[in-house]
Amino acid sequence: MGIFNRSTLMKVHVLLAAVILPVAIMFFVTGALYTWDIKGDYDTTTHEIILNSPIQGDLPELVAIATKEFKKHNIEAPTGQAKIKKIGGAFKLEWTGSKVDIILEPTSKPLIAILQIKKTSLHRQFVQLHKAKGGSPFKVYVVVLATALLLLLISGFTMAWQIPKLRKLTLASTLFGIVVFVAMVASS
Repeated sequence: MGIFNRSTLMKVHVLLAAVILPVAIMFFVTGALYTWDIKGDYDTTTHEIILNSPIQGDLPELVAIATKEFKKHNIEAPTGQAKIKKIGGAFKLEWTGSKVDIILEPTSKPLIAILQIKKTSLHRQFVQLHKAKGGSPFKVYVVVLATALLLLLISGFTMAWQIPKLRKLTLASTLFGIVVFVAMVASS
């Protein structure tokens, strides 16, 4: 049976579980708390920016203004994607990341804009990572986590299936899981 013998499966199962345990705990805790609207905090500062000309709502223009301000305030750019959010005729730049979020928006005075810099608390940083607001290395890490979780589940199922006394329970549990999943999707 080679790689599918129970001894090898147990070793793979244990190693995968041990390696992904820290990040899995982060996802479990932040996901459970987020469900109850516990998202962490920000330390927010607001800065007035004097402009040479009124901003037009062009993404590259707003990103350039924000980037210049980051350098002035000695902060790193957010790790997520910058986007323009339109509300009626108004607009603002929202740029989120794991450690900092920013909002840049015009004011009623055409040559003045407001920049909010929102530094995340540790818990909020984990929530932002959970929401895929981290950089590319963390996103790759999460793909590894997802793959490892899948292998963990497959190896656990395979080990249970290999034990004749557990086959009925494994099959019944799997079918029950499918029924609960379908019911939850249908009820949502």
